[in-house]
This record gives sequence, C-alpha cells and structure tokens, in this order.
Amino acid sequence: MRVLGIDPGTITAGYGVVDRDGSRLRPVAFGIVRAGRTVSFPERLKRIYQGLAEVIAEHHPDEAAVETIFGGKSVRSALHMGEGRGVAVLAAVLADVPVLEYTPAEIKKAVVGSGRAAKVQVQEMVRVLLGLAQPPKSSDAADALAVAICHCQRHRIVTRR
Repeated sequence: MRVLGIDPGTITAGYGVVDRDGSRLRPVAFGIVRAGRTVSFPERLKRIYQGLAEVIAEHHPDEAAVETIFGGKSVRSALHMGEGRGVAVLAAVLADVPVLEYTPAEIKKAVVGSGRAAKVQVQEMVRVLLGLAQPPKSSDAADALAVAICHCQRHRIVTRR
C-alpha cells in the first residue's frame, strides 16, 4: 500500500509518500510545496493544489491522509488553514485517491506513543521508523511523513479486525 501524508498549509504544504509492506515502512518521497508569501492568497491556494496534484500524479498513492485543523491563532488564520486543507483534499479526491483524516494527537500517539509529544520527538521517530539517516530538514515534510505513518499504523489495525 502506498500512502500520501499531507501536512496542509497555505504558504507551504508538506507531503510524504510511504510504502507499507506488512509491518515494514519505506519512504518513497517527501518535501514541501512552496506557495510563497508574496503572492495573493488565491494564487497560493492554486500553487498548493498544483504542487500536490503533481506529487499524486508522480507517485500514484493508494490512499491519502491529511492532518485535521486543530485551531488557529485567530479566526482568520483558522479559516485560511481550512482553505489550504480543502485544496489538499481536493487534489487527492480529484485524482480518485481516498482521503482519511487524523488529529494531531492521533498522529503523535501513532508515531511516538504519546498524543502530547513534542515536534522534535515526532521528527526523531519519523527518522527511526523510516530508517532515515537524519530527520527531514523541513518540519512540514516530517509532519506529513508522520501523517502517512499514522495512517499505515491505523490501517494495519483496521484490516486485522
């Protein structure tokens, strides 16, 4: 099974593609889609959508997993995050890739074992679980890989039942 994990954003969006074969996880690709700060908000959404659509077209995931919104500093930032998440979901759905959603606490618990884990703990466990020499330089990419790992762990549990 190939999973695309997405850490949605409107300036950058992280992506991580992971293959699962039984209990083994293998990183395929990860990185960020940069939309930029200097362009209009609609243009940023377009760039995020196009970048994720390219990742989907290149890697052909079987399923996608997206981090849900956990709140924002303000109503406006929460709305913007929701719009960024919406274009990420749209990119997958238009490519006929099923999308599942996970909260930040679910992701942290699946990857680290604690829903209150610090970002650096998540990054280190992503490195260990995927056999990377070092954690991804971008925290957005590391978070996206964590989303994919979470889905792989959850999917394995569901399919055993």
